[in-house]
Amino acid sequence: MNIRLDDRVKRRLSIFGFACLAWAAGPDLDRANKLYNITEFQQSLEVLHALGNKDAAVYDLMGRDYYGLGEFRKATEALEKAVALQPGNSGFFLWLGRAYGRRAETSSMITAPGLANKARQFFEKAVQLNPANLEAQSDLFEYYLQAPGFLGGGFDKASATAAQMARISPAEGQWAQARLAENRKDYSKAEAHLKRALELAPLQIGAFIDLARLFTRQGRYPEADLSLAKAEQIAPHSAKLMFAKADLYIKGNRNLDVARELLKQYISMVLTPDDPPRADAEKLLKRVRGS
Repeated sequence: MNIRLDDRVKRRLSIFGFACLAWAAGPDLDRANKLYNITEFQQSLEVLHALGNKDAAVYDLMGRDYYGLGEFRKATEALEKAVALQPGNSGFFLWLGRAYGRRAETSSMITAPGLANKARQFFEKAVQLNPANLEAQSDLFEYYLQAPGFLGGGFDKASATAAQMARISPAEGQWAQARLAENRKDYSKAEAHLKRALELAPLQIGAFIDLARLFTRQGRYPEADLSLAKAEQIAPHSAKLMFAKADLYIKGNRNLDVARELLKQYISMVLTPDDPPRADAEKLLKRVRGS
């Protein structure tokens, strides 16, 4: 693995010393990544903190570890070091935007607007650096759709970003159009866009889950269950689907015993950073136990 060092460190290292550092840091960074991928964020951080010389990739992973632990200020601090060392990396700016977004959500009314604006700016930077970064386009779309105008949000901006997403992935473009339609409370059009997304990408369970959510909001429970069942045929052991089923049962105030068992099972599973946090499942379980 190539280790990126600043000029001062490079000048102090001999060729032999640099080779030893690369050999030593590579396996450790790989081990930290493996721990991150099974949501062992604290253990991953311990490995990273022990590294003597930290490059942009190390600070990026530290930021994502802190994000997974819910320590969003520390996440922004680490990710800011990553983008300072590698200012052309779209992915680093995306995660920095996410971390500032979570800080905004969990801060006071006084500090939240400034933090939210930083999140938007970093999402925009991530897209500017790599317009083909679909995750960055998607997060920027959600920001524009949900944020008020004085924080840089707006339906027109969201629509323009949805068009960009469609150029990268027609299926994701349909998902974005569904979100726009639902925002206008045009549920029939939202349903049509989600079904079109499934035609374009029939093995992606996300659209099935979103369709089930749309049906649940309208009280169309048999159709929601059918959509979830189709997703389960594609990915029968999906943790994300298990969480979604429990969440939708609770939102519909039905099948609560099943929801409890699903959440217990979910909490005991090995998760990935792409799955809903275990803490969210624990909150849902407390809620359903109290019902």
